[in-house]
Amino acid sequence: MSSAGIFISIMAALIVGAMSPGPSFVVVSRIAISRSRLDGLAAAVGMGVGGVVFAGLALAGLTALLSEFEWLYVLLKIAGGAYLVYIAVNIWKGAAQPLEVSDAVNGHRAPVRSFMTGLLTQLSNPKTIIVYASLFAALLPRSVPLDLIVALPFGVFAVEAGWYSIVALAFSARHPRRLYLAAKGWIDRAAGAVMGGLGLRLILSGLSVR
Repeated sequence: MSSAGIFISIMAALIVGAMSPGPSFVVVSRIAISRSRLDGLAAAVGMGVGGVVFAGLALAGLTALLSEFEWLYVLLKIAGGAYLVYIAVNIWKGAAQPLEVSDAVNGHRAPVRSFMTGLLTQLSNPKTIIVYASLFAALLPRSVPLDLIVALPFGVFAVEAGWYSIVALAFSARHPRRLYLAAKGWIDRAAGAVMGGLGLRLILSGLSVR
């Protein structure tokens, strides 16, 4: 298979994976709907950067290291799950607080905070690097051409940031935002419960490996 064919195959698989509901979707949609469109897009960029980090680590062979040192993989899963639980607790605690939203940017630091939230959420799930590594192992040739090494990080960023930008644009629209404000308490508690469940599941799966 040509380099172009391999690249397209990997990107198609990543698009399907990115569109699967998970903590990243919850975080980006909530940021977009409760803060601003720019914040949502900043979080989407953070997801893209996190994807590039994982793709780079997969290409560098970190997966082999995690396979050899099981305790390191367990530690990463527990730490990632703990971060998701931390986000869940903050969302739940803020459910009863009134929220004033606007399309204006509330200070230059707000998008930076949203970017970091997106980045850390993406990096909190070590299973992502296993997905990248599995795809790369299955589809890449033993000797990876330089053009693929250069193209893959850009492709990963385009898929991750592109999909979550669509999510941010959709959920920052007027109608979804109006629905959110009308039922903020229930939606925040539901989002917190989902996020907490995902975090606990990640922690328990890490502990069960031992």
